[in-house]
Amino acid sequence: MLTKKQLDLLEFIHVRLQRDGVPPSFDEMKEALDLRSKSGIHRLITALEERGFIRRMAHRARALEIVKLPEALAQKLEAKATGFKPRVIDGDKPDQPPASAIPIESVGALELPVMGRIAAGVPISAISEVSHNVAVPQSMIGNGDHYALEVKGDSMIEAGINDGDVVIIRETSTADNGDIVVALIDGQEATLKKFRRSNGAIALEAANPAYETRLFRDDQVKVQGRLVGLIRTYN
Repeated sequence: MLTKKQLDLLEFIHVRLQRDGVPPSFDEMKEALDLRSKSGIHRLITALEERGFIRRMAHRARALEIVKLPEALAQKLEAKATGFKPRVIDGDKPDQPPASAIPIESVGALELPVMGRIAAGVPISAISEVSHNVAVPQSMIGNGDHYALEVKGDSMIEAGINDGDVVIIRETSTADNGDIVVALIDGQEATLKKFRRSNGAIALEAANPAYETRLFRDDQVKVQGRLVGLIRTYN
């Protein structure tokens, strides 16, 4: 699985090859990905080459060849070309809704943008473009800006968050211990976890005993929002 930076670089190289017939320079890649040094580009290219997505041509300057594209990226590029944006929601769903569930149709609802998928498991890259909108009961929304994310994974099942659920997130950069947050790790990976801060370190805790708590330095984690609600679809 590629990180967001790796995907961004692969897409940038592909688009430039399609447009110009030659790959971009390392300086152009560095500027496009907002990196401070070309060494970061070297690491990303090496990672893409090791995973079989690109090939470097020996003894030729700026010689890169796209070998393949991840399915999701290929679909994204095709969607951009056609204007169609398909979306698939994964996950098994219970046969019956809980007794306390309130149908959205019965209350006033607002439209929130669904910004992509968030990992509730091993962290995956954050998706920062709107895929579609979802109707959310007004009672679920307080002050501030909100957005929605589709959940991918099962690490938060004991907190009542299942694979395929849509979580409602209030944008904030702060969190209290025990809050369930969207955490951005090292500027590249995003995950949905319980937040705890202790002795200058941040712990991101799963709600599933199959997953270990992950510890990070304070400067490695940025809170992107806090969980305020959840929407589940029953068929």
